[in-house]
Amino acid sequence: MINVTKPAQEQVRMYFEGKELSPVRIFLNSGGCGGPSLAMALDEKQETDAVFTFDNVEYIMNKDLLEKASPVDIDFVGSGFHLESNLKPAGGCMGCSGGTCGS
Repeated sequence: MINVTKPAQEQVRMYFEGKELSPVRIFLNSGGCGGPSLAMALDEKQETDAVFTFDNVEYIMNKDLLEKASPVDIDFVGSGFHLESNLKPAGGCMGCSGGTCGS
């Protein structure tokens, strides 16, 4: 399941003002030391996508990824989008400088 808060819906709506609506894809961004994370971009629907509609805007996500990440919450905080999910870090932080991660 994908949930988009009202503030996030308003920001997406403002982006599309005067533009043709396009699906907003939620996808897996490179993990790094903080583990896997989600990001958003405009894209076309694929047969393997789950589709959710909020305020007449379609949000799409690969069904397999959605199963691993669900629920996915999209919010707009301060000056940017914040995506929260159940994705878990893949493991260690061997490449982090100073041997610490997430700080």
